[in-house]
This record gives sequence, structure tokens and C-alpha cells, in this order.
Amino acid sequence: MIKRLLSAAALVGTLMLSPLSFAAEPVDINKATAAEIATSLNGVGPSKAEAIVAYREANGPFVSVDQLTDVKGIGAATVEKNRTQIIIETR
Repeated sequence: MIKRLLSAAALVGTLMLSPLSFAAEPVDINKATAAEIATSLNGVGPSKAEAIVAYREANGPFVSVDQLTDVKGIGAATVEKNRTQIIIETR
């Protein structure tokens, strides 16, 4: 009985902590594909990621993280919650 309780507690602990172990890697929005952007940024799905890539292709590389708010569908709140996940390399 105690073995089962300990096993259950270990499973619950693992499940609770598992999202932390899958934290996305930072992404360079000037080089990443739409799929990489969608995977790495919270609140950015495939369509918003495609909009980021389209904006980059039409307007050149991003020079600041805040410039993402120029992309339709990306607001200041989305930028703020992802600020630490975004890399900008202009080369």
C-alpha cells in the first residue's frame, strides 16, 4: 500500500514538473522558420508565426523585439511574455 502511494506521488510530481523540462529554446526571429517560431513562443501559433516571417521577408530583419508589435496579431502583451525567448541577430 505504501509503495503504491509513493509511486503515485512520484508520478504526480513528475507530471507537474514535466512542462518545465520542455521549455522552448530561445528563437532568433530573423532566422527561424514559422514552425520554429510557433514552437518557441508562447501564444504564437502557426498563423501568427507565418505573419512574423512574412513581415520579416517584406520589411527586412527585425532590429528590436518591440518591432514585433508591427506584425498584425502580435501585441505588446505577447511580446512581453516572450521577451526572454526572443533573440535578434541582424548580422
